[in-house]
Amino acid sequence: MATATGKLSARERLLAAADELFYNEGVHTVGIDRVIEHAGVAKASLYNTFGSKDELIHAYLKGRQDRLADHIMAAVDAVETPREKVLAAFEGQNAAYAESGYQGCAFHRASAESHPGDRIDLATKEYRAWMRGLFTELAEQAGAADPTVLAAQLHMVFDGNGVATRNDRGPGSTKIARATAEALLDAALA
Repeated sequence: MATATGKLSARERLLAAADELFYNEGVHTVGIDRVIEHAGVAKASLYNTFGSKDELIHAYLKGRQDRLADHIMAAVDAVETPREKVLAAFEGQNAAYAESGYQGCAFHRASAESHPGDRIDLATKEYRAWMRGLFTELAEQAGAADPTVLAAQLHMVFDGNGVATRNDRGPGSTKIARATAEALLDAALA
């Protein structure tokens, strides 16, 4: 939190440094000393605040999830019908990806460096469970006969859009992802 003088707390500085360095260079490539130096804090601040690099990585990924969720939920909440809400999730994804410096899904990037059961793997599973849960809830509200299957399909399209946006270096795939989601939704509601 910002202090009364407007300066960022050690926690905020560590998270900002981690967000920039881990996202741009990789969670295992960047050493903790670089994060500490970039944040301008003492090493004790990291260990007193997070306990370990693994916990800092988890907090970094949780912050990424929260920002993406904010974009998605803003888009979902801005529309009225259950059908529009399902499709709006892709608009929220596009809004998040429109932020400068988008280099792909932070969870896809970090999970490429993870091991089963480590903090990265757990954070990725938490994020994916949230996303799948949202799609399941929206599919139920839309009246899908099998909301679990539709949610899995929509989640795959969502993931694919993230990869395509990164690889194609632009948001052009979002229209295709949305059209694909619309076709899946139409089929599930038929």
